[in-house]
Amino acid sequence: MQLQSGTQIENSSTSALWPLEPIDLKRSKFPCCLVWTPLPVVSWLAPYIGHIGICREDGSVLDFSGSNLVSVDDFAYGAVARYLPLDRTKCCFPTNMATHTCMIPYKHAENGAALSWDDALNTSTRQFHHKYYNLFTCNCHSFVARCLNQLAYDGSVNWNVVNLGALILWKGRWVDKMSVTRSFFPFLLVVCVGIFMAGWPFLVGMAIFSALLLGWFIFGIYCVKGLIC
Repeated sequence: MQLQSGTQIENSSTSALWPLEPIDLKRSKFPCCLVWTPLPVVSWLAPYIGHIGICREDGSVLDFSGSNLVSVDDFAYGAVARYLPLDRTKCCFPTNMATHTCMIPYKHAENGAALSWDDALNTSTRQFHHKYYNLFTCNCHSFVARCLNQLAYDGSVNWNVVNLGALILWKGRWVDKMSVTRSFFPFLLVVCVGIFMAGWPFLVGMAIFSALLLGWFIFGIYCVKGLIC
């Protein structure tokens, strides 16, 4: 019996992937995508922060929207504003240690591997059905990061709130022009009203708010292990 090489295993794993339906913006179906929408109040002050979800292979959206609650096709805080298609061939779907296609098989196995895209999302969903939602320690980004870690997406099991937020911020695609408007118009309105009423010190206050918010997540992720899930 001839053993398969690593390349053969990777090719067979890739060819076994189900074909996906195309993204349908009108029906809000985003197969194997990350999706994002602005948050009330928080995004008015820091427009780079929003609510994020991840989609199954059939395009339905999963998002951690409250304690012990992962919603299905009921995206919290409004319609999808940005989306980012992900490549399933960059995932690792091992049946055993010998069939890992990522370069970190032991870390992936310890973190929890999955047999398929939807399997990873379903496993993470079951885990987050027992977690309490907290904007600062366990939020929607935590859930999506957990899904990507189970997939070992792009060869990494170190997805977290910070690098996930940066990914959707820099590579996300806008659904339409109205999505851009509803994402930034409240922020610009708050800035204009704030400057009119309080002057330039208002901008200083907003900058301090953003710095504290980003600093908290960077500190919680990289300096205190386990503080932010």
